[in-house]
Amino acid sequence: MKCASVIALTMLGLSTSCDGQNKTGLAKADKPDAYNMNWKIGEYRPPNVHTETSAGGITIQNSYPKGDAYEDSNGKKYGVAVFWSRVINETSRPLEFKINFSADTVGNLSSPDVFIKLFLPADTMSLDKTSLYGYGIDDLRTFLDHDLNKPTGFERIIEPGGECPFYVLAIREQIPNVGSEGRRPGLHPPNGGVTRTALVLEGKDLFYKVSIGPNTALIPCGQINIRN
Repeated sequence: MKCASVIALTMLGLSTSCDGQNKTGLAKADKPDAYNMNWKIGEYRPPNVHTETSAGGITIQNSYPKGDAYEDSNGKKYGVAVFWSRVINETSRPLEFKINFSADTVGNLSSPDVFIKLFLPADTMSLDKTSLYGYGIDDLRTFLDHDLNKPTGFERIIEPGGECPFYVLAIREQIPNVGSEGRRPGLHPPNGGVTRTALVLEGKDLFYKVSIGPNTALIPCGQINIRN
């Protein structure tokens, strides 16, 4: 069974520098549920964090999904799950963060009717959007109209004490009669369960994990290197 994926970002080969503001030593939020941009790892986490891993001074956070829907120009309907991931550099050196993907579907989820594409649009993600609908992503329809089948990737430098938050979209063809079942838009597999995803770092290699119910795909997607 074919296994591939796509994450759509700004442009293939684009190199930018992410936020280098140092978060360490800053005050935590006054209330546990208050949003505080100057949070410190171990003291406060932004809302909607599903997983958080940290190794070698590199922390990666991945969110829960928020549902949406999309219909293309031919009337074909899709469920959309909006995620965000966040790479935080707690080392003393800059990180080279690289992701590259094809435009193929993820198709090794042990189910013949589960075919998903992953995208990460160019919209700027920030933590003050975590409480908004779709995490505040802008103009979703325009992005999908133009980039639904395009392979893309990016390269960024994350300075010491800096971070790189970004959106991820998981798209699949909408199953019939979802509306009549009273279910919200999004990815609802026929066998139950809701999609979960995560950016995973193993050594220097990055993988993107997609889980639907008991089925999981792990897709190679790039690297993180610490500069000398």
